[in-house]
Amino acid sequence: MSREQRGPNEKLGTVLALAGISNAGLARRVNDLGAQRGLTLRYDKTSVARWVSKGMVPQGAAPHLIAAAIGQKLGRPVPLHEIGLADADPAPEVGLAFPRDVGAAVKSATELYRLDLAGRRTGGGIWQSLAGSFAVSAYATPASRWLITPADSSVARDASHDVPRDVAHADDGGAPLKVGHSDVLKLREAAEDARRWDSKYGGGDWRSSMVPECLRVEAAPLLLGSYSDEVGRALFGASAELTRLAGWMAFDTGQQEAAQRYYIQALRLARAAADVPLGGYVLASMSLQATYRGFGDEGVDLAQAALERNRGLATARTMSFFRLVEARAHARAHDAQAAGAALRAAEGWLERSRDGDNDPTWLGFYSYDRFAADAAECYRDLKAPRQVRRFTEQALSRPTEEFVRSHGLRLVVSAVAELESGNLDAACEQGTRALEVAGRISSARTTEYVKDLLHRLEPYGDEPRVVELRERARPLLMAPA
Repeated sequence: MSREQRGPNEKLGTVLALAGISNAGLARRVNDLGAQRGLTLRYDKTSVARWVSKGMVPQGAAPHLIAAAIGQKLGRPVPLHEIGLADADPAPEVGLAFPRDVGAAVKSATELYRLDLAGRRTGGGIWQSLAGSFAVSAYATPASRWLITPADSSVARDASHDVPRDVAHADDGGAPLKVGHSDVLKLREAAEDARRWDSKYGGGDWRSSMVPECLRVEAAPLLLGSYSDEVGRALFGASAELTRLAGWMAFDTGQQEAAQRYYIQALRLARAAADVPLGGYVLASMSLQATYRGFGDEGVDLAQAALERNRGLATARTMSFFRLVEARAHARAHDAQAAGAALRAAEGWLERSRDGDNDPTWLGFYSYDRFAADAAECYRDLKAPRQVRRFTEQALSRPTEEFVRSHGLRLVVSAVAELESGNLDAACEQGTRALEVAGRISSARTTEYVKDLLHRLEPYGDEPRVVELRERARPLLMAPA
């Protein structure tokens, strides 16, 4: 898609001539750069001709890719204004940076919070233009920098001279906010509420959608305020939890590009908080996303990074969860031996955990039921239906209203196991139960699981039970995303 400027873009034409790039050459370079970021672009010399002679402005990431392509040829950065594209959409790089400096980290996170409200909540903006642009390689630098330095030395901030009055202010005429523990407590309470909403209603429910606004309205002014090192650590930790939750909810609703940016900023905030287990939890979330997207090897790397830094620091239950996430990635990479070893290690850590352990609040969801549910998914990926059935029965033994989405996902996995064991009736029965749950929540991930089940049932498409299940699923599949 493009929009039209007034008259030819003479700046772009001049720079192309200076760089010695033909129209066809620029199109090829832009397409190649897009492919490196997970984008499928099909620009050609005619597209470039329209950009130059008619002043058409390509949408989404294209203007920034054009600048990058020309910059590579010239051997220097090329700003958008130099090529006449200064009014293009916000840079897709927002939220992908993992700054070394704490001040820059605050700027990076708060920029993302503001961008989300301007984009996603108006039904367009950067999230729409970057649909499908998830690139697992974007996690490489954040993960390595966190591994090298998982905690900043100091995060105290005096905002009296550098914070705009309209961004971080109190009620006393615009003075910068002086952040205290009570402010941090409010963010932690918001995170706890959001976790419950997400588990019960799905990431797409209106309750969950309030998290990005909470980040913009509540967290951003606090991060840009003044605070001591002690309060700052707590503030960064609470903000990291909320930011990771925003990423998880975006992941659950299929907005992979938004989730990736939230995760990267959450990891950076966790480093500022000097909270290594929380940083590991963010890496585990990154791992699950990479695994879900089909990048099993990268998922293993991210999970093992979480494990490595948390040895001797995290509780037994926390280490169990990290090993479980590692197992999920090994299974997606079709490494049965490594997946089995990670599952045994996860179960061993879980058995060593005790109720009196100082487990983090964000791990409250993790129990043996959750372990069994993920173990079942591991064996589903490894095509071992007997093991899937065994662990799914354990996972479903205590259904709860608190984790509705998880219960629905487990029912779908159970249906797949029954189908692969040759039990069509049982598969359809479990599929029907899963649809009942899916109809009560807003979760693109749950819908994808249902679609996968229906795809597996296609060879039995004429069976009345399958026809009935497909009809039951129609409202869910036709619902707007």
